[in-house]
Amino acid sequence: MREFASPDLIGKTVGDVVLRLPKTLPAQTTVRQARDCFADDHVHMLLFTEAGRLLGTLVREDITEDIDGTDHALAHARLSGRIVAADLPAEHVRHLMLARGQRRLAVLADDGALLGLLCLKRRRTGFCCDADVAARSVERTR
Repeated sequence: MREFASPDLIGKTVGDVVLRLPKTLPAQTTVRQARDCFADDHVHMLLFTEAGRLLGTLVREDITEDIDGTDHALAHARLSGRIVAADLPAEHVRHLMLARGQRRLAVLADDGALLGLLCLKRRRTGFCCDADVAARSVERTR
């Protein structure tokens, strides 16, 4: 199936469409705590930070059943293949994510500071925004 350009993304950069308020976790988070976060099916990637810098990312597949729950989750996290610069064209990155089968990428500044999270929508035609995430959060609390 051929993917077509998303008109909403033409001329926009990753920095224009990034979620600016992603949930982050401290470096000391345990595997058990990470598993608890993944119990929410809306959570696809965990971001471990310290002083605003991204230290690692974790997806469900990173923490297999044989890993002890008391381990530091950061020991099983990685950055490679999971980060993107804010100045790249959003549509280009959407196609890259589709080709890789990814729905989340951490967005970093040149100095390594976490700028946010790029979240490909379920339909894969665009990216989630802070307002969408906030609305879903309100819905879940009702």
